[in-house]
Amino acid sequence: MEFSSKLIEKAVNEMSQLPGIGKRTALRLVLHLLKQPKERTTFLSQALLNMREDIKFCESCHNISDTQICEICANPIRNHETICIVEDIRDVMAIENTGQFKGIYHVLGGKISPIEGVGPNQLNISSLVAKVKSGNVSEIIFALSSTMEGDTTNFYIYKQIADSEIIISTIARGISVGDELEYADEITLGRSILHRVPFEKTFKNN
Repeated sequence: MEFSSKLIEKAVNEMSQLPGIGKRTALRLVLHLLKQPKERTTFLSQALLNMREDIKFCESCHNISDTQICEICANPIRNHETICIVEDIRDVMAIENTGQFKGIYHVLGGKISPIEGVGPNQLNISSLVAKVKSGNVSEIIFALSSTMEGDTTNFYIYKQIADSEIIISTIARGISVGDELEYADEITLGRSILHRVPFEKTFKNN
């Protein structure tokens, strides 16, 4: 792709680094910004800088937050004894959109994947185990995607907390095997949360 301006070329190259954005799409976005008032570009760049510099991770659940403790964990109305385990913030948003879950979350920050070099020590698992051992948790809900990596992560965590006297459940398989949680429709995801099943059944029946 030939550019008449090195400035445009550099902007397109940077924009195309975003997931799902190819060079042609990046060029359309850059040319769109070029047509807008300078203030729009300034607002966009400042918003991105502020996000990168000021974003925090909740000290309790590891969710992305503007404060040390996120709004969900700080909400006294939420059931703090029920913890839903998810991969990342996109899954928190997907479940919250259903309006069916009233507990709190624990964001792992990924899934165990030896192929990608991601092991248990690189995820927020130890802090979850500590929560369970504190005695303040009554139920853990596994809400990871129904993939090999998700199931491996579920089973690893299960082995770490299996001796605790708490309910360990998983969302119902209304979510197709192999699907990512964030792409499930809200009705299906909401029903999966409501009709969760004991986690032991998911591997004892196989």
